[in-house]
Amino acid sequence: MRLFGLIGYPLGHSFSKRYFTEKFSREGIRDAVYELFPLESIEQFPALWENHSSLMGLNVTIPYKESVIPYLDNCNDIVLETGACNCVLKKDGKLYGFNTDVIGFEYTLKAHLLPHHHQALVLGTGGAAKAVEYVLRKSGIEFRSVSRKAGAGQLAYDALDIPLIRAYPLIINTTPLGMYPAVENCPSIPYDGIGPGHLLIDLVYNPPLTRFMEQGIQRGAQAVNGESMLVLQAEESWKIWNPVG
Repeated sequence: MRLFGLIGYPLGHSFSKRYFTEKFSREGIRDAVYELFPLESIEQFPALWENHSSLMGLNVTIPYKESVIPYLDNCNDIVLETGACNCVLKKDGKLYGFNTDVIGFEYTLKAHLLPHHHQALVLGTGGAAKAVEYVLRKSGIEFRSVSRKAGAGQLAYDALDIPLIRAYPLIINTTPLGMYPAVENCPSIPYDGIGPGHLLIDLVYNPPLTRFMEQGIQRGAQAVNGESMLVLQAEESWKIWNPVG
């Protein structure tokens, strides 16, 4: 039995386990199982492989998309450029890193992007944000990153005001704020600057309608969650773990 899974901490209600379990059942895949591996420290990563000889591939989520990279034998160009990895393949005893978030977000963005969405605010600076920024650069969209503290090329939340929000019609939440069970949380931005021309993309998928999205919709904005991105990145992971030919 081939073993696949997800590392992160905490994992809680996992989309990945449910998705792959349903996929295996639906498609008649009987030689694979998908499990959760909550690691309290990324230092437990090598032991995970040692203790599970049938482990063939992993998805990686918060907070290890960046810190997992030093443990890999090889990374593709997207991982090297973004500095984030969310998919690991074991092949011939070596570990290879990929970033399928990029494909998932790129599809989601293109499905909703309008010509006036030419400037973006990226809320958060973690591993998911790296994939978002990669796609924005590739798409020719100027962006500013927003974090709790100001730094090189990034704004602090307390520096945001209504005129600035109005100037950035594309706002992407890459943080876990608002994720179940803390559904009342949302990024601290001046929502009154949002209007009908805005597109809000929340990488959170549970709940389907987050507080961040609600705030935008109430002001006439378009808002989408991260479920389609998760489905696409999961399917891309499966292709990596099961190459054709």
